[in-house]
Amino acid sequence: MKTLASFAVCAAIFSLLLIPVKTVYAETRSADVIVYGATPGGFCAAIAAAREGASVMLIEPTSHVGGVNTGGLSFSDSNQTVRSTVMGLFDEWHHRIEADYQARGVQLPYDVSVKNNATWTYEPHVAMRVTMAMLKEANVEVLPSHILQSVKKDGPTIIEMKTGQGAFTAKTFVDATYEGDLLAAAGVAWTIGREGKAEYGESLAGKRYPKQTMKFSGYDDAGNLLPLVTTDQPGNEADGDDLVMVYSFRLCLTEDENNRVEMPKPNQYDPARFEALRRYIQSGGTQYGIDLYPLPGNKFDGNNSIGGQFSLGLVGACNGWSETDQAGRDKIFEAHKQYTLEFYHFLTTDPAVPKSIRDRYARLGLCADEFPETDHWPPQLYVREGRRMEGMYVVSQSDILEAPEKADPIAVSSFPIDSHDCQRVAFADGTVKDEGTIFPIRMPGRRHGYAYHIPYRSILPKAAECDNLLVPVAMACTHVGISSIRVEPTWMIIGQSAGIAAAMAAQQQKPVQDLDYPQLREQLLAQGQVLELPKLEDLPSPPMAKVNVASKTLAGVVLDDASAKLKGSWLRSTNFKPHIDTGYLHDGGENKGTAQATFHCKVPKSGKYAVRMAYSPHPTRAKNVPLMVTQSGRTTQLMVDQTRPLANGEAFRTVGEVELSAEAEVTIVVGTEGTEGFVILDAIQLLPAP
Repeated sequence: MKTLASFAVCAAIFSLLLIPVKTVYAETRSADVIVYGATPGGFCAAIAAAREGASVMLIEPTSHVGGVNTGGLSFSDSNQTVRSTVMGLFDEWHHRIEADYQARGVQLPYDVSVKNNATWTYEPHVAMRVTMAMLKEANVEVLPSHILQSVKKDGPTIIEMKTGQGAFTAKTFVDATYEGDLLAAAGVAWTIGREGKAEYGESLAGKRYPKQTMKFSGYDDAGNLLPLVTTDQPGNEADGDDLVMVYSFRLCLTEDENNRVEMPKPNQYDPARFEALRRYIQSGGTQYGIDLYPLPGNKFDGNNSIGGQFSLGLVGACNGWSETDQAGRDKIFEAHKQYTLEFYHFLTTDPAVPKSIRDRYARLGLCADEFPETDHWPPQLYVREGRRMEGMYVVSQSDILEAPEKADPIAVSSFPIDSHDCQRVAFADGTVKDEGTIFPIRMPGRRHGYAYHIPYRSILPKAAECDNLLVPVAMACTHVGISSIRVEPTWMIIGQSAGIAAAMAAQQQKPVQDLDYPQLREQLLAQGQVLELPKLEDLPSPPMAKVNVASKTLAGVVLDDASAKLKGSWLRSTNFKPHIDTGYLHDGGENKGTAQATFHCKVPKSGKYAVRMAYSPHPTRAKNVPLMVTQSGRTTQLMVDQTRPLANGEAFRTVGEVELSAEAEVTIVVGTEGTEGFVILDAIQLLPAP
């Protein structure tokens, strides 16, 4: 993990910020509040400050306003939050999107006033229209294409920022960039990358290998890494590093011939670049492609697949984005665009891809009515994670899962902890694994994550470093923390609170650290923010569970853990009920790949059988338990998600079907390779399929 202190040549990162440049500036312009970065968190900060009576400038380094909310992300991640807590400007923005459609006679498949977990979607041009209207109504002056060049301070106070277009002063500043550019230029301490497990006591920190092992070699014939495989030296699993999760574009796509624009051809396409993906497909792999979310207007939002092995994310290529200058970012942007075009070309033309999949993607194209200024290509790269300030309070895993309540809340966050890949690793045993994914950590039985407070201190620099800056996007948190905070709905409500605080500090001429919290709280509530942790309705009570279930009372072929031939270390338990017979086994969540259980049996009659597994579902369980059924040399591999609940009153869940003969022995193997979390071994049941 990189920190500001670790850069002996930190000046080189922002050379233009620290070296005098020969630029003729226009007259210095002033406002009460300047927000740098027109991300969703930024435009909400600007609107909120203006509604508090402050004069506000919203300065954006690129030509695009609205970040990913207007740049392709059209599937609101609020469906995985406690929606009743995501209010304020976020809620108003969605109500106005809904009203925009209703005014044109379009009925959306959801109601914004109903705070459930329904999917909320919209088109990018509608999001842009609503965003610009709200900024105009608030009298926010929007200044795009203003790249930060330098910051001037008097002690801990920013007194001026210069861009290529001029100099600007304000009483209070808000850094709402994804990258934390203003805080870095102002000399505020920051970090980037992933902490080790020990640094904040986070079990989800360090290296992560939850995805299934890919059974192909990551090396070419000369022993070099294949393209798209990033390393064979991933580092110790407990340690941190300076890597961030993948970036990608959120593509706006359509099959509608009346609105479809042919996908551009890549500048250069070398089939060899996709040899790793080709080998994966040839090994039987199917987890590749683009996640497609239906949108209004016969469109799709195309996203990187968090569960996929190969998708829109160019693994490893985003590292260095935050630390480089605009020219460097332009190169990284273009590298991601070319990869995306090449990936699409591979999906639609390569013989390794089944024809049905090639044809499916070939029907898609860009949308003629979206992003005309950039030839229908999304203008915003999805920067999921950038710098993170080392501020007054660092939000970590324990704040999310164990100690959610704070004395100075400015927002309630509840998106699941959820990280995309950081590396693609080749191993000497001829396998490849994606590394870095944290599959969503949700509350048991619910579709959202754990609700917790965002404290005001977490958006504040240490007072000695800067006393008139607030940081709602690149805020103080760990990598695990940002994996939950990082979605636009959360950044919008944090940004709104930062804007209110910025206006109050400007009006009272106080350091942002010295604001009276009760007074700030009053203003946050006045602008519609929710600050109380939600009281969730009780889940329906499951039927009374039996202490145990006798295997001899069950239909079909039942294989209890007691009949398994065990390899490696297994632990016996009776803690979770019901279980089959006298208890169950588990691997303790450790020594992955060494523990294995093998069953042998025969079925009474030939035919198709449902394979059913008994386990005790829980969020700590493994999501990808390999279960292999072999007979007469033919193997069917199934993957079991043991976090998935069982049907009420059921001790087993059907995990797949196999064709079996009564003439030969059946071998069933339950393994632990590639799993993360506890693997439960209770019983297997084979029932004739209906």
